[in-house]
Amino acid sequence: MKDVHDWWQRPRRVAVLVDNPSWILPYAERLVSLLEANGDRARLCRSHDELEGDVAFYLGCIRITPRAVRERMRRNLVVHASDLPKGRGFSPWTWQILEGKNEIPICLLEAVDEVDAGPVIYRDRIRFAGHELIDELRAAIGQATIDLCQRFMMEAVPLEGTPQRGEATIYRRRRPDDSRLDPNLSLAQQFDLLRTVDNNRYPAFFELRGHRYIVKIEKQGLIGGRP
Repeated sequence: MKDVHDWWQRPRRVAVLVDNPSWILPYAERLVSLLEANGDRARLCRSHDELEGDVAFYLGCIRITPRAVRERMRRNLVVHASDLPKGRGFSPWTWQILEGKNEIPICLLEAVDEVDAGPVIYRDRIRFAGHELIDELRAAIGQATIDLCQRFMMEAVPLEGTPQRGEATIYRRRRPDDSRLDPNLSLAQQFDLLRTVDNNRYPAFFELRGHRYIVKIEKQGLIGGRP
């Protein structure tokens, strides 16, 4: 009799899905390259129609994957940056930075019918110093995403997750208006908002004296040898 995990032998067929023009795309491409280098057959997918194989990783996706699509795969896995079940939904690490947090949990979990509600396989944390802007934040989240996916693929057998426990909370989708600054507050008071804005796609702005003004931020360097 064949072992239930016989399919786990390399080369495994791995799909990495990004279903929108997300910032995560370069990291998804890097993950595909690393999986290929490790002996698996991996490819980047941009829609559910392309999914087939053994393992699917859903990175930065905004569309729910129907059960019929998930059933094409042996395992369906999501990376989500919150302390599940708290912080399900959209832009979890951005909302947490806005809440003043600089230690961001990140999980690898099974995709199920309900969004971000599946059993959690790994829990890890990313620690920030508090000065990082969006490119640095994304780089850390992107690398942690790659690490979790690779960790799963390096296991001797495909691990099962642990059901989530506790009360769930949901983050809503962010909108361009969420980049609004209050001209009556100081920059220091609004620095966490400035850390999370995208200068090109959704820049910070404020309205004053009948006009709207765009504010763009970039890091120039250290002052006195300190971050």
